[in-house]
Amino acid sequence: MNIDPRVQALHNEMTDWRHDIHRHPETAFEEKRTSAIVAAKLAEFGIEVHTGLAGTGVVGTIAGKHDNGRAIGLRADMDALHLDESNAFPHRSTHAGKMHGCGHDGHTTMLLGAAKVLAERRDFAGRVHVIFQPAEENEGGGRVMVEQGLFDRFPVEGVYGLHNFPGLPLGKFAVRPGPMMASYDIFELVLKGKGAHGGLPHQSIDPVVMQAHLVLGLQTIASRITDPVDSVVVSVTQLQGGATWNVIPDEVRLRGTVRALQPGARDAVEPLMRRIAESTCAAHGGSVTMRYERRYPPIVNHVRETEIAATAARRIAGESGVDAQCKPIMASEDFAFMLNARPGSYLLVGNGDTPPVHNPHYDFNDGLLPIGASYWLALVDEILGKGASAGSRGGTAG
Repeated sequence: MNIDPRVQALHNEMTDWRHDIHRHPETAFEEKRTSAIVAAKLAEFGIEVHTGLAGTGVVGTIAGKHDNGRAIGLRADMDALHLDESNAFPHRSTHAGKMHGCGHDGHTTMLLGAAKVLAERRDFAGRVHVIFQPAEENEGGGRVMVEQGLFDRFPVEGVYGLHNFPGLPLGKFAVRPGPMMASYDIFELVLKGKGAHGGLPHQSIDPVVMQAHLVLGLQTIASRITDPVDSVVVSVTQLQGGATWNVIPDEVRLRGTVRALQPGARDAVEPLMRRIAESTCAAHGGSVTMRYERRYPPIVNHVRETEIAATAARRIAGESGVDAQCKPIMASEDFAFMLNARPGSYLLVGNGDTPPVHNPHYDFNDGLLPIGASYWLALVDEILGKGASAGSRGGTAG
C-alpha cells in the first residue's frame, strides 16, 4: 500500500476520532453531535465550514493555492443504524438500539483525515468541497441535500464517494462504470380476510394462508417474469399478523424491499406485484391493499469519472489491488441522487475479513483509515493537483 506519510502520521488520531463517533451513534437526521464534531474539526483545520443542509449536513470548502474555477466534491455519510451492538470492545455503542453497523464512522473519519492534510498543503488548483451527509440509511439524506441546493451552493464538475466492504481484502478497491449498486424501493401489503376460531378454519377467509402463497408468488417476479439478465431482488422482510394461538386473524401485513439495477426492470416490479397480490388474495376470497414507495435510484457510475477514480485507487493499491470491472451488488446507496445531479463515481474498498455490514458484530477496520484517506488525496491530486493529466483535468462538466 502506498500510504501518504502525512495520513500515516494521523493514524492514531484518526482512530481516536472514529472510536469516539462509534461510541456515540446517531441515526437519520439526528446526527447533531457528530455534525458538530465534524464542523469543529474542519474549522480547526482552517477550512471554510457550512452547516444546515438537510438539517445536520456539513460541507467544508478547501481552496487550493490557485483558483482556476474548478471544483470537485468528496462525500462521506455520518449516520448510524437502528441496531443493538453485540461487540464488547471499549468503543462499543453507548446508545441502546443504535450502532455504527455500516462503517459510516469510518467514512467520516477518513474524509476528515484527508481534509486535514489537504488544508495543510493546498497543493492543488481549484476547490475541494468535503460533503458530510446525514441520513443515508433509509431516509435519503443525499436526496435532501441535493433538493436543498447542494450543487447550486457548491458547484462541482464531479462528485465521488466510497464505502467499506467486508469480505474484500483490506485496502483492495472495486469499481465499475455503469450500474454499480441497485435501486431501493419498499412495499407494504395488507392482506384482508375474515377471522375465526383456529379449530374452525372453514368459517374463516384465512389471510395467513394467503400470505404463504403470496410470499412464494412474489419470488416469480425475479425468477419467471422479468428478464433473467435484468437483476431484480424482491425480499419479504417482515410478516405481521395474529395475536394469540387459537385465533385466525382478520388481516396479515407483509413488508419488504425491491432492488434492481436497470430503470426499466425497476419500473416493471410495482404493477407485477400488484397483479400477483390481488389475484392471489382474490383466489382465496380475500383482498389486499398495497403501498409502494420508490426510495433510491440505482447507482450508475459515469465512465470518465470512474476511470479517474480507478487510476487514483491504483496509486494507493497498485494495479493488482484494483478491480475496475467488478460485479455490481444489489445493496443500495443514496449517493445515487448525487450521481443523478452531477457526474461522478462510487467505489468499494475492502474492510478485510470482518462480519458483514448491518450485523451486530460488525466494526469498521481501523487499518483502513489511512488507506481511504490516502485515496481521497490521490483523487484530488489526479483531478486538480500536480499529478493531473490533460485527460483527467478536462473541462467542467454540466
